[in-house]
Amino acid sequence: MKSGKNKPDDDDIALFRNAVREARPLRQDKIVRNRSRRPAPVPKQTLREEKLIREAMLSDEFDPAEIETGEELLYARPGIQHGLLRKLRRGQFSINTELDLHGMTVAVARGELVDFINHCQIKRTRCIRIIHGKGHGSPGKQPVLKTKLNIWLQQIDVVLAFCSARPIDGGTGAVYVLLKKSGQ
Repeated sequence: MKSGKNKPDDDDIALFRNAVREARPLRQDKIVRNRSRRPAPVPKQTLREEKLIREAMLSDEFDPAEIETGEELLYARPGIQHGLLRKLRRGQFSINTELDLHGMTVAVARGELVDFINHCQIKRTRCIRIIHGKGHGSPGKQPVLKTKLNIWLQQIDVVLAFCSARPIDGGTGAVYVLLKKSGQ
């Protein structure tokens, strides 16, 4: 621009016209609004809360050993800590020895149990497994030895607690038994 007062001279006008020579005028200068439906609002906070609830329900804190189906045996003497019983139910004690009562009569099984518990006390055994079976071979398919064992173990003073074993160790056909330490 050669002239003052910001007025273009002939050279500037020619230069501009040459630059826009192929440009075509717009038919309208209004912005066309998108007429499609708006997306539904997303309740982000509700979704976050529901996700947290689902995660809590599926957390590692859940312990299937804490659920009783009615077939499990579970007993603890008064004063036994819940944590100790939980460890027993989870199979977290080392099983030192076991007794298999399968196929025995009630009288034979009772004698074997007494001898076995006495032997465990002498050997200072702390945790044992007793396999009693599920009663499939009994009359009426009822677990006779399981029922008797439940009563007998509660009557033996050195038994602190017992519970049905984990499925890998016999499930409801066996029990873990925690015995008093010798001298306790």
